[in-house]
Amino acid sequence: MKIIKKTILVTAITTLGLTAYATDKKTVKPTSIQQGQYKIDPSHTKVGFEIPHLVISSVEGRFTTFDGELDLKEKFSESKVTATINIDSIDTANADRDNHLKSADFFDSGKYPKMTFKSKKIIGTSEKFKLIGDLTIKDKTKEVTFQGQFQGTVKDAYGNTKAAFQASTEINRQDFGLTWNKLVEAGPAVGNEVKITLKVQATKTNESKINQQN
Repeated sequence: MKIIKKTILVTAITTLGLTAYATDKKTVKPTSIQQGQYKIDPSHTKVGFEIPHLVISSVEGRFTTFDGELDLKEKFSESKVTATINIDSIDTANADRDNHLKSADFFDSGKYPKMTFKSKKIIGTSEKFKLIGDLTIKDKTKEVTFQGQFQGTVKDAYGNTKAAFQASTEINRQDFGLTWNKLVEAGPAVGNEVKITLKVQATKTNESKINQQN
């Protein structure tokens, strides 16, 4: 009987613990939308890309210097996003490759130092949306569509309101004048389809800017 009672007690404690954990998770989940103007926080944002390499693999990279704004509306589909990216901040973990990408063979950053994105409309809900806008690279502008998810707004430890979303799309680099290539045994050294991935955190601009780096 002692064993049975002990088993029942352990089961009850475990169940209560799991219930409390689940309840706690529900209470802290950030799902609200605090409308307003937000500035993209580079220290908590990733602008990444991936492109096929030698047919059998891929190269990943990112841009480390950029700025932008998120105009967040109560009706999420009315929100807007703008961003400007510094081409010279490209980072693929290989200095020689980065310098080649900055050269006239690819981005020609001396002549075209920035790429920009400006949203035109958002379709869907905050949980699952399409972000449609104009992407400009080397003075060539094309409409692109990001598939995304808004992750909510929340106050940080210093009272600043933060907003976050993730989105991704694929573009053909040749549409933007990035045409350099060489053939290897298996095919093109560099593929044409580039996957772009955004993981964005932004800070509401009409609030205190204390310790936004945290």
